[in-house]
Amino acid sequence: MDFTDKIAIVTGGASGMGAATARELAAAGAQVVIVDRNAELATAVATEINATTQIGDVSDPDFCQNVVDEVVRKNGRLDILINAAGIIVRANALGTTNEQWQQVMNVNVSGIFYLSRAAVAVMKKQGKGVIVNFGSIWGGVGAAGVVAYCASKGAVHQLTRAMALDHVKDGIRINAICPGEVNTPMLASERSEPVTDEILQRIASTVPMERLADPVEIARVVLFLASDDASYMTGAMVNVDAGYTAR
Repeated sequence: MDFTDKIAIVTGGASGMGAATARELAAAGAQVVIVDRNAELATAVATEINATTQIGDVSDPDFCQNVVDEVVRKNGRLDILINAAGIIVRANALGTTNEQWQQVMNVNVSGIFYLSRAAVAVMKKQGKGVIVNFGSIWGGVGAAGVVAYCASKGAVHQLTRAMALDHVKDGIRINAICPGEVNTPMLASERSEPVTDEILQRIASTVPMERLADPVEIARVVLFLASDDASYMTGAMVNVDAGYTAR
C-alpha cells in the first residue's frame, strides 16, 4: 500500500495502536500529523518518523477544528483521518462517577465527532477522503466492569455507520476498526493491581489464538481501510480480535 504524499492526521498517536498506525503510515510514504495531549510522547514518535504534532485535547471542539484548519493551511488538503485517541475507566455503573462517565464520552465519542465533522467539511470540497475510527469489540458485545467504555464504543460504531451513509456520495469512506485484546498501555491502565506477565497471559487465555495482539497487527488493518484497496468499503465495523467475537 502506497501512501506517498498523502496527508494523514492520527489522534492518539503518541502511544499504543495510534503510534503504531502513525509509524506504518509514515513508512508507507504519508505525511503524518500526530494529535495527542501527551507532548513528550507525541514529540518522540514524531521525531522518529519525521512527523509533526498538534498537542491538545480532542474533547475540545475548538482544538479539533483548529487542527484540521492548520493541516489544510499548511498542506492544501487532508486525505486521511485516523481517530485512535481513547481512554478507559474500569468500573461498573455504581463505581463510575459522573465526571468519569462524561470524560470517557467526551474523549471517545465527542472527540471523534468533532474531528470527523471538521475533516468531512474539507473532504467534501475535495470530493474524496477517508476516515478510520477506532471502535472496539466491546462496542458490539458486552463486557463486565467497563460500562462507560462499552457504551462509548457502541456510540462510535453508530457514529461511523451514520456518517458513512451521510457522506457516501461525497466520495468519503468512513469505517471503524474494532480491536480485541491488544498489548498496549491502555490494556494495563486503570487496573487495581500492577500488570504482570501472569496477568497478561491470563487475558491472552480468553482469546481463541491464546495471545495478545501486537499494536502493529491492528495498524496494518487500519492502513488497509485507509488505502484504495478498500475502495468498496464504507460503514463497516472490522473486528481484529483473533476470533473472540466468532464464538
